[in-house]
Amino acid sequence: MLAVFLIACFMGLEEIAVRRAQALPNDTYQQLETFANVLAIVQKNYVEPVSTKDLIDGAITGMLASLDPHSAYLTPELYRDLEVETRGSFGGLGIEITIKDGVLTVVAPIEDTPAYHAGIKAGDQIFKIDNDFTKDMTLTEAVKRMRGPRGSKIKLTIHRSGVPELFTVTMARDVIKIQSVKSKQLQDGYSYLRITTFQEATDDGVEKAIEQFTKDGHGKIKGLVLDLRDNPGGLLNQAVKVSDDFLDGGMIVYTQGRLENQQQKYFSHKKKDFDDYPMVVLVNGGSASASEIVAGALQDQKRAVIVGTQTFGKGSVQTILPLDDQSALRLTTARYFTPNGRSIQAVGITPDVDIEPPKPTLAALEIPGVQMDQDEEVHERDLPHHFKNGQLQKKPKASGEAEPPSDQTSPAIAGGKPGKPEKDVQLEKAIDILKHWNTFKLQLAKGDIQPDATAKNQ
Repeated sequence: MLAVFLIACFMGLEEIAVRRAQALPNDTYQQLETFANVLAIVQKNYVEPVSTKDLIDGAITGMLASLDPHSAYLTPELYRDLEVETRGSFGGLGIEITIKDGVLTVVAPIEDTPAYHAGIKAGDQIFKIDNDFTKDMTLTEAVKRMRGPRGSKIKLTIHRSGVPELFTVTMARDVIKIQSVKSKQLQDGYSYLRITTFQEATDDGVEKAIEQFTKDGHGKIKGLVLDLRDNPGGLLNQAVKVSDDFLDGGMIVYTQGRLENQQQKYFSHKKKDFDDYPMVVLVNGGSASASEIVAGALQDQKRAVIVGTQTFGKGSVQTILPLDDQSALRLTTARYFTPNGRSIQAVGITPDVDIEPPKPTLAALEIPGVQMDQDEEVHERDLPHHFKNGQLQKKPKASGEAEPPSDQTSPAIAGGKPGKPEKDVQLEKAIDILKHWNTFKLQLAKGDIQPDATAKNQ
C-alpha cells in the first residue's frame, strides 16, 4: 500500500470533518458489473474460502492507495487510533513510516519515544518485524504488527545506508504522550520554542510559552527561535492559530479543491499591541504539511528568517469522511497555497539561509570506521503517485538530516552507547541572525537574503 501510515503519530495535514460520504450516482453502479463478477469468481474458485468483507476491504484499500500517498482506507480500528492520535496520546513505537521503492522505510522517529531513544533514523529500511520479512507487506499490516500492549517487546531488523550489515533493534512498546510544545531560554536572553507536531491544544502551549517569554523579558521578547525541524504536521486549524500568534493581520494560507467548501482562505487578526520581535524559524526535510504552512506564511509575510534545509513538500489537505460501519476514508480533497500563491507540493519551502548540519558519523556514536550517507531523507517527491506541483520551480537540492537541539544527546545506534552531543550549526546560525537582526531585517525586506553556501557541512 502506497499511502503513508504513521505509527504513534501521523505525517500529514488532517482536517477532520464529521460528515458521511455521498452515495454514488446511479450510472456509476452500472459500471460496477465487472467488479461484481470478479468478486463472485474469486469467492467461488479461490483455493481457500474468503469472506466478502475481506475482499471488499482489500478493494477499497487498493482503490485509495492508487490515488496518492496520503489517501487511505481507515478500518474502524485505525480510525479510532487516528482520533486518539490527534489528542496527543496513543500507543505505539513513535515512528513514522512509508513505502519507498517497495521497501518499508522510516520517515522520521518522533522525539522522546521508544523509536527515538533506540536510535531509529530517517531513511532506515525495515527488513523484518520480529521474524517476519516486510517484503510485500502493506502499511496497514506493518501498523498492526508494530502495535501492541504497553511494555511488550518488538524487534526491527534495519538496513541503514553506509552500514555494511543489517542490525536488530529491540524496543518495548509504550503509550506515547507527545508534548507538542517545548520552550526554554537560550544564551544572551533569546527564547527557543519547539513544536514537535500540530495536535489539539498546540496553540494553547505556544501562547503560554510566549507569555512566559514576555514575562521573563520584563514585557518584551528579545528574539525567538521557532524550531519546526522534523515536525511532520498535524491539524490545519492549529497551524493557522500558531501562525496567527506571530502575525499582525494578512493571509496565512488558502486551499483550493473541486467543491465550494474546499475553497477556503485563512487570515491572521490585527493586534492592538503587536510585538514585532526578531524571529527565526528552523526547518529541514522532516518539516511537513502544517509545519510548511507556518513557515510559508511567516516567510511570505516577511515576519521571520527561515533557516535550515528544504522542507518535505506536502501541499495537500486530507479530509476524514466517516462511513456507516465506523470505518472512514482519509481523502485528499484540496491543495494549499502560501499567501503569495506558492504551491509547495513536491517542492517544499526553500530556506532564506540554507545551512546543513554536519554529517553524522558512526565514529561520533563510538562505532568507528563507517561514514554515514545523508541522502536517504524521504521527501514528498519520492513517494509513488504524489501530486505534481503544477508550478514552475527549480528542483530543490537534497538536504541533510537535522540533529536534535544542542542540549540533547544524539540517540544511540542499535541500542549502543549514547554518542557525544553534536554541534547544532543551524541553531547557532539562528542565534547569530538574531544578534545581527537589523542587518538581516533590511535584507529580508529587500528580498536580498541568499542561501549561505559557505555555512554547509561545518
